[in-house]
Amino acid sequence: MPSMVPRLYLVRHGETAWSLSGQHTGRTDIPLTEQGENDARKLAGRLRAVKFSRVFTSPLQRARRTCELAGLNEVAEIEPDLTEWNYGEYEGQRPGDIRKERPDWNVFQDGCPRGESTAQVSERADRLIAWLRMLKGNIAIFSHGHFGRVLAARWIGLPVGQAQHFLLSTASLSILGYEHNLAEEPAIVLWNAVSNQFST
Repeated sequence: MPSMVPRLYLVRHGETAWSLSGQHTGRTDIPLTEQGENDARKLAGRLRAVKFSRVFTSPLQRARRTCELAGLNEVAEIEPDLTEWNYGEYEGQRPGDIRKERPDWNVFQDGCPRGESTAQVSERADRLIAWLRMLKGNIAIFSHGHFGRVLAARWIGLPVGQAQHFLLSTASLSILGYEHNLAEEPAIVLWNAVSNQFST
């Protein structure tokens, strides 16, 4: 049993024009910048040393392209639940602009009008985690900033509101696993290791 529990390698996609400008990028399907592509290539140096039993990616091109440049696209499967938070009316807006009208707004506490609520994002993360925990071996998942933070919080049993404390850079690698390699003790093994720390 201990050797069979999965270890999740969570990769946030590389830089885009909107991640650079601080705009909320949920379902808008924009490409990586040149820097984002370069950073994604650097992930391959770290990931090629790991044997993955499955690889999953968000259907959005910034995640799929990161997966491709990291060298795992040939075995990757599209998983819709890895898509970024649906920001609804706040799509494309910067947090500072939103807070001009809602000074106390926090996506992890309040969700988004005409988008996903915190409960909906939590339910999606929980559904994904339950499924991933049934799989064996190392699993790579290519996803997004806010949803990746929610996934980590829910992995260790924290409410969505606590995800605000888990900063996640573009083209970063995090590992979700278990204390003592026991399924009853989920833990964060590595968090937010950025791609420029990896050899190519």
